[in-house]
Amino acid sequence: MMNIGDKAPELLGKDENGQEIRLSDFRGKKLVLYFYPKDNTSGCTAEACSLRDNYTDLQARGYAVVGVSKDSAASHQKFKQQHQLPFPLIADVDHTLMEAMGAWGEKTMYGRTTTGTIRTTFVINEEGIIEHIMAGKQIKTKEHAQQLLKIED
Repeated sequence: MMNIGDKAPELLGKDENGQEIRLSDFRGKKLVLYFYPKDNTSGCTAEACSLRDNYTDLQARGYAVVGVSKDSAASHQKFKQQHQLPFPLIADVDHTLMEAMGAWGEKTMYGRTTTGTIRTTFVINEEGIIEHIMAGKQIKTKEHAQQLLKIED
């Protein structure tokens, strides 16, 4: 599990087009690395669209955005196209990155305990160090971009 002050992993994974995504690709920018459970579900779509709708403001503050879920590259391509998402989506089908970052584990949904993706967002600084972590119920999916923009205010 990653904590504030830790260096994020260099290899993040492959995006919806099979392109390798590395932390060093974002050198000089802050990175919003957000983990979400599933493409095309209500909460995950609301979160992605919040980030999309505020993408220009996030970029103006020096942020890049990358989404991660266990969905396949093909699923990500459809999700990205359907919602016109301007940022890459990593297909972490074997949940390697999720486990390394602490975004995979036990969670309770509708009274049942399951293992899966824990909705988590890491804000990583220009040097690759984790500066801020939001997880679970801290994240308001429809307002997630505004939550991120308020971090520095």
